Amino acid sequence: MCPTDPSAMLSPTEVLEEPAVRRALSRMAREIVERAAGHEQLVLMGIRRRGDHLAALLKEEIDAAESADIPIGVLDITLYRDDLGTVGSIPQVGETQIPSGGIEGRTVVLVDDVLYTGRTVRAAIDELLDWGRPSRILLCVLAERDGRELPIQADVVGASVQTGPGERIEVRVPELDDRLAVDRIVVEGGEA
Repeated sequence: MCPTDPSAMLSPTEVLEEPAVRRALSRMAREIVERAAGHEQLVLMGIRRRGDHLAALLKEEIDAAESADIPIGVLDITLYRDDLGTVGSIPQVGETQIPSGGIEGRTVVLVDDVLYTGRTVRAAIDELLDWGRPSRILLCVLAERDGRELPIQADVVGASVQTGPGERIEVRVPELDDRLAVDRIVVEGGEA
């Protein structure tokens, strides 16, 4: 989703600042437990790069509220992407980490930062099913925007953000960006 020329990006506008993101995560954690009818069979799987960091924050919320220790894992979807040939000659492949109890027969919550085209989620589901057969998969995203290319819809959403031509939505996490926020970025003359 990065433009080819970073200098074409204008300065970001914060859509959600840290307190708003934390409130959204708290609400999302409660909604996840509600949709799963409890925490006993839950497994959180963050999609690598920012979804894994958000999954860790959701785990903290659920664990505190439910006096639980929810299993958590990470999916690296690099080799499952349908645009692998366009991401560079040598893609950076990270490690997928499935919790020790596995995912078989569990309610797996896929956690991602932004739902845009739906292609990342499709790749994540493909990989997840290679590791086992959950009883149910829920999709949880901090931000969703328009522009879906596949019929994929989130079950739990932090914020829906309307975008115009040339606009992108990016989630910031402290481990990678030194802050927790959701930004709107305008790309001059570029595709969002």
